[in-house]
Formats: sequence, structure tokens, C-alpha cells
Amino acid sequence: MSNQSQIDQISERVERLLVRYAELQRTNTLLSAQVDAITQERDSLKSRLGAARARVDALLDRLPQAPASSRQKGSV
Repeated sequence: MSNQSQIDQISERVERLLVRYAELQRTNTLLSAQVDAITQERDSLKSRLGAARARVDALLDRLPQAPASSRQKGSV
């Protein structure tokens, strides 16, 4: 195999590697953006869950306490 042929093959492989590298960079950028969006959504949902939990706790605190005898009957 001649030196020029080897150089051409190496050059071709390097070109393919560069194209693949650029594709991977684009994919990585897109995936990073998706992770950021999902992280923001998760944080928002956690915040909403905390607020809902606080509202439920406040409503539970406002409920009158049942006498001990009626609580025992219901837990049979």
C-alpha cells in the first residue's frame, strides 16, 4: 500500500471522526437542555406539592377533634 493511499485513508477516517464528534456535541447540547427543562419542571412540581401539602395540613388542623370513643369504633 502506498504512502499516499495510507494518508488518504487516515484523512478519510479523521474526517468521519470529526463529523461524528460534531454530531455528539449537538446531541449533548440538546440533552443538556432537556435535563435543564426537566429539572425546572421537577422543582416546580416539588414546590406545588409542598404548597398543597401545607394547605391540606392547614385544613386538617381546622377539623374538630373526634372523641376518643368514636375514633376507636372506626378503626376496627
